[in-house]
Amino acid sequence: MVNEDLLADAENRDAYDDLMVSIEAKAHRLNLLIAVCDDASFRDEIIGQYEAELQPEIRCYRVTLARGEPSLRSAVAQLVEREEYLEQHNPALITVTGAEQLYFLKLGKERSEQEIFFGYLQWTREGLREFPFAIVLWVTNQILGDLRKKAPDFWSWRNGVFRFVSRRKNTISGRELEPIRFAFSDNEFSSFDDDNDYLLPIEDLQRFIQDTEKRGVKDTTLATLYFTLGDIYRKRLNRGECQDYKKEQELGIEYLSKAVELQQQLDLEKELTTSLHNLAGLYDSQRKYDQAESLYLQALELRQRLLGDNHPDVAESLNNLAGLYSFQGKYDQAEPLYLQALELRQRLLGDNHPDVAESLNNLAGLYSSQGKYDQAEPLYLQALELRQRLLGDNHPDVAESLNNLAGLYSSQGKYDQAEPLYLQALELRQRLLGDNHPDVATSLHNLAGLYYYQGRYADAEPLALQTIKIDKEALGENHPNLATDIHNLALIYIAQERYSEAEELFVKALKLKQYLLTEDHPLVADTISALGSMYRMQGRYKEAEEFSIKALELDKRWLGDEHPLVATSLNNLALLYECQGKYDQAEPLFLQALELRERLLGDNHPHTVTVRKNLADLRNSLQ
Repeated sequence: MVNEDLLADAENRDAYDDLMVSIEAKAHRLNLLIAVCDDASFRDEIIGQYEAELQPEIRCYRVTLARGEPSLRSAVAQLVEREEYLEQHNPALITVTGAEQLYFLKLGKERSEQEIFFGYLQWTREGLREFPFAIVLWVTNQILGDLRKKAPDFWSWRNGVFRFVSRRKNTISGRELEPIRFAFSDNEFSSFDDDNDYLLPIEDLQRFIQDTEKRGVKDTTLATLYFTLGDIYRKRLNRGECQDYKKEQELGIEYLSKAVELQQQLDLEKELTTSLHNLAGLYDSQRKYDQAESLYLQALELRQRLLGDNHPDVAESLNNLAGLYSFQGKYDQAEPLYLQALELRQRLLGDNHPDVAESLNNLAGLYSSQGKYDQAEPLYLQALELRQRLLGDNHPDVAESLNNLAGLYSSQGKYDQAEPLYLQALELRQRLLGDNHPDVATSLHNLAGLYYYQGRYADAEPLALQTIKIDKEALGENHPNLATDIHNLALIYIAQERYSEAEELFVKALKLKQYLLTEDHPLVADTISALGSMYRMQGRYKEAEEFSIKALELDKRWLGDEHPLVATSLNNLALLYECQGKYDQAEPLFLQALELRERLLGDNHPHTVTVRKNLADLRNSLQ
């Protein structure tokens, strides 16, 4: 029986359930699992919990790494030599601790204890084949980060990574934000990821599910398997690890939907809240707003009923529902939810917590989207200072804050302030993540955008090309980020009047978006709108009108009449009619765009100023 007090936190409970499934999936063969926890006492309680549940079916052993020459293989080999049960290759679990005690400083020696440990992992991996057991290696977050880089061969053999966060202290959670990616358009969007860094082997889960379904058993185990597999697909999408974006998105929805249905039948309400919340996130990624909103609201109501109004999971639900509304331009609905989430996190977690920094960042993003720069800047600065203090200067979340602050300055035309921050974020991501990571592509993308806005097209183009190269290698040929990259390179070519090259890229981006998303997705509307603008510049007015009207229609269908993108489409269509001398048709569209931008973004937002100038130019030409 799971100790509910020990695993009261939903993230820890999910990690624990998945760890148990993974241990049981390969009881008679080598199964390398990595567990992560910074709190040694909490770790020991979890170990005691799973040992009590697994025995006697799977016998459990513990071993501690030796100081000086810390070899995982040697530690396991010595244990096996002492235990006849293990020598007979009976099903067993071996828990390995001690990595957290290894020195990372050299202390006058050629290599530190941690470096020796990583070296043994890298070069003695094959020697572990003789041990047909589940092996759980416990490490800290710091060791986990180095493990990926310094023992990549061993890392590739892992069958699971499971992160546990103690709430007894002000520890740093595993939650990281997806970076904001700025397209060259009128709007900025951010998305959030609440993932812990652990994975399970998909093949084992699929086999477990098939076997359970064949037996006709519909129990909590099957519900857990459905959730786990569906959530792995969701995580792979968020992290850029999927092989086929569209297919894995659909599989994630399929399995999480099955989890929701079975959890509802079995009255597994605690588990249901997480399934509803994560399924909502997948529908959100498809821009299926009605379905996402309904699921987010169900998850919020259930969490409030089960956990009360004062719980971190309730704050998470408020935060993500606010993000959905913000993306739709429903700023009046988003703001109070963001404020509730922030107040709740500050009260429950204290002012010095990464989740509070996340809320500050997201609220700042909302104000920035509305052109409320004076309100956004201090929040971005607070989030940055908090992350630097809690996480240190060398952390991906710090790079994300630098990136977002740079985006704010870029939106205000403060390019001299934006550029050094973008460069800092880029350098930090390259150093922490390597040159070929999708987050590095994001920084290059944003820096290219800055140069585009400054008219520095020769500087922007190589960065845009490098972004495409990284995303293609890291995410594959079929990913929405790659379509956005191609779209933005085409915009740079338009600015240089390289229309034939731009059109070829736009068509490629459009086909990719239509395949991956839907024929009338908002991101499809972006490319249709850009094509319409390009045709207008070329004097191809018939095609320009067809594409501009289509973009406006799609924006209204998906986003409603009250969204900044709708104002952009109205402005672009008005410009087309003005070019054709159709002033009677242009003026009311400019007026609609101006009224919408004034109401949504304020009188002094740069986009409001632009459409006001366009209207003034039109009226001056008529005098």
